[in-house]
Amino acid sequence: MSKRINDFYDPHCTKYQYPEDTSAHYIDFNIKYHHVFDQNYPYIDNSKSFKRKTKLVRFLLRLIVFPMVKIRLGLKIEGKEVLKKNKEVINNGVVSVCNHVHMWDYLGILYTLRNIKPKFLAYADNINGSSGNLVRLVGGIPIPDNIVGEKKMIRTVHSYLREGGWLHIYPEGSMWEYYPYIRPFKRGAVYFALKNDKPVIPFVYSYRKPNWIRRTIFRQKACFTIHIGELVYPDLNLEYDVEEEILTRLHKVMCEMANINNNPYSPIYQKSKRIDL
Repeated sequence: MSKRINDFYDPHCTKYQYPEDTSAHYIDFNIKYHHVFDQNYPYIDNSKSFKRKTKLVRFLLRLIVFPMVKIRLGLKIEGKEVLKKNKEVINNGVVSVCNHVHMWDYLGILYTLRNIKPKFLAYADNINGSSGNLVRLVGGIPIPDNIVGEKKMIRTVHSYLREGGWLHIYPEGSMWEYYPYIRPFKRGAVYFALKNDKPVIPFVYSYRKPNWIRRTIFRQKACFTIHIGELVYPDLNLEYDVEEEILTRLHKVMCEMANINNNPYSPIYQKSKRIDL
């Protein structure tokens, strides 16, 4: 019997010092820029010069980066038919969510979507880091740490979704490479979907055991599979917490997609702590 590519596989990675808090970052960003994310910052830059640079980056992604991503991650994709059959709905605006498990995992999302040009919410220090310009050119929207900037960012994203945009969010709040479980989701992860009555598409990365060459020569901990799930619609008629309800559904669905039968974390982040300390 052939092994399903979404069978649960734990890479047992000990290289990274995962923090105690499940939403915390463990990577120190090399701050290069000092952008001020206030009401004057162009959270979605529609200038001609920026669009020209974006086109060049998209060309290089297709020519060079996408083949590298497929090889580097050993990437396989399951569920692309979901995108095809829901094309009309997706073209009216959608939010996607995914676990955050590799430095290149967003490139894997871009590779999967190809002609679609999503934008994603990014940690502000990531935009001010040494790769900040590239993060912006592939769709990064910084999350401000001040109320004035946050209000401007929120208004901008609302308009983007209402015009048919695709917004990608990492609900766990941070990137933990090769972590085997789905961590709790931040409550705000579906805020934009609920406010704009847009469906949510669950993506999830699962791991596969690498072959001998990848394990021995390249020291690769795991190969990756992207799973694309059916669209999840918020039930706006609920009398209780709609945000909590849809996050709970998404968390359960994503665990099932990754074949994680005994995920140890609750769906909603509540200053949650690691279970494997």
